[in-house]
Amino acid sequence: MARPFSFRLIATDGAARVGEIMTARGVVRTPAFMPVGTQGAIKGVHHDDVRAAGADIMLANTYHLMLRPSAERVAGLGGLHEFMRWPLPILTDSGGYQVMSLAPLRKVAESGVTFRSHIDGAMIELTPERATEVQILLGTDIAMQLDECVRLPAEAGEIDRAMRLSLRWAERCKRAFEKAADDRALFGIVQGGDAPALREESARRLVEFGFHGYAIGGLAVGESEEVMLRMVAATAPALPTDRPRYLMGVGTPADILKTIALGIDMFDCVLPTRNGRHGLAFTRFGPINIKNAHHAEDARPLDPQSRCPAAREFSRAYLHHLFKAGEALGGTLLSIVNLYYYQDLIAGAREAIAAGRFADYATRTEEQWAAKRDMA
Repeated sequence: MARPFSFRLIATDGAARVGEIMTARGVVRTPAFMPVGTQGAIKGVHHDDVRAAGADIMLANTYHLMLRPSAERVAGLGGLHEFMRWPLPILTDSGGYQVMSLAPLRKVAESGVTFRSHIDGAMIELTPERATEVQILLGTDIAMQLDECVRLPAEAGEIDRAMRLSLRWAERCKRAFEKAADDRALFGIVQGGDAPALREESARRLVEFGFHGYAIGGLAVGESEEVMLRMVAATAPALPTDRPRYLMGVGTPADILKTIALGIDMFDCVLPTRNGRHGLAFTRFGPINIKNAHHAEDARPLDPQSRCPAAREFSRAYLHHLFKAGEALGGTLLSIVNLYYYQDLIAGAREAIAAGRFADYATRTEEQWAAKRDMA
């Protein structure tokens, strides 16, 4: 019999938390970083490398998979885990953010959102019920409610309207999910833009509905880091301590450390692979732009102490050459380097929280980045 979804809080250090999310497909150690597999793949990276880096869970994009190859086709082929040969847990977003950011034409109404596909121009309706159905068809372990994400800055009235619509959609998603109740989980999403009072109200109402976990959405969408951190600080304490807390779409290594300190458990971001494809490596020494000319004759590896074979075994000169020659291998190798770095950063955070020294860990890590002991 499949194991039901649950969360266990193991240790705290201030607001920072260490825990475990139990799913039918395995345990997710928190804090956790989820690599983004937009279309059922981590762009340019084999799944074996993603697992070797230390990922316990992957994120897949509902919007893209719904449009191509379709949720029904994936379900017919055994579900997303079987389709992409990934045996560990998968979280899928609801598609709402991508509708807002990618669809060339869209209309938001009480019933849902109607949009034109960016692939073939077809008009598609996405309701809370359909968003839930698509994620169930995909076979996700953690589904997300459909919400409306407003880019910041925005008018106060628009933020309020979108937050309240997202609450009504959350209730409908929960009802639809309960009809297919099994060992999977559904997370609610806190909205409210840059208004702390709206964030707190959204969190309170979602907790009253009762979800398996709670996400903080609508951030990293144009606001400053100061605003993002202020909204997280206002929201996290309003969420229950016995449920996972997920900050959507964040972020840089610095943002991750700062928001772990505020009580966040889960993260996702495209930065490790997107930046890797463009020649930027994340390392203990801070970011290294391998395309810079001074790497052309540098025989050193990126980091001889890294767990990542690519960081230890290939010279900077070779990696520089790959990018100058337009070889796809360069982007793949740096993406792998970055995935290892993110997982090592967050594993170090887990260890430090358990030992009651997270603040020291964060300070030492940031000082090492700032010292720039290695040419970037």
